[in-house]
Amino acid sequence: MIDAFVKAFAQLPDRRIRSVVILGLIAALVVYVLLAVGLAWALSSTAVVSLPWVDALVDVLGGVAVFVLSLLFFPALTTVVIGFFLEQVADAVEDRHYPGLPPNREQPLAEVLGTTVKFAAITVGLNLVALPLYLFLMLVPPMSLVLFYALNGYLLSREYFEVVALRRADPATVRTLRKRHMGRLWLVGAIITFLSTVPFVNIVAAVVGTAAMTHVATRLLRRHDLLPDTGAGLAGAGR
Repeated sequence: MIDAFVKAFAQLPDRRIRSVVILGLIAALVVYVLLAVGLAWALSSTAVVSLPWVDALVDVLGGVAVFVLSLLFFPALTTVVIGFFLEQVADAVEDRHYPGLPPNREQPLAEVLGTTVKFAAITVGLNLVALPLYLFLMLVPPMSLVLFYALNGYLLSREYFEVVALRRADPATVRTLRKRHMGRLWLVGAIITFLSTVPFVNIVAAVVGTAAMTHVATRLLRRHDLLPDTGAGLAGAGR
């Protein structure tokens, strides 16, 4: 399983994967700037009290708060944008490591949109939970950290597995596989959760998580004879 993440990180320079990361960063940066400017303007145009020096202090402190909060949510914005292009990441992994697979299953539009919206909602929710966690972990027992990784590992394992596996199998089959291999998939989700809380690494956590889950899902689908064993092109050249 660790080798799935090693291969995922190693493929980050792949042209198709790199383009998804760059697109996510650019889009998130635009949203970040608009959000920061909008909040800063709202603060500067609002008078809290009639004392100019108090209003000036509030504006300064508010500006710092806007900057910090926007910076903390930047990885979440990046992940949400990247979430709309994860199939491209999975395709790149399959092309490099599992050449010769049959064409992807035709997914109904409602299924694709539903999976993408759920992925984005859980990503935002995870980051909302992680925000106070950075502060509280210094004050609360380690059990809270265990609970955080256990819960979000389960949630992310479901979503990432569905994003990848629904390209190859119908929803009923995907649910059966997910329940049968819940322990292994949970561990993958827990690692993705951990990556999502590491500064700077969290920017590419969605891409790395999708690539790693593609390796795991492909092996499970092969084990259950849902995909042909075409061999793994581990030394394939990057794109």
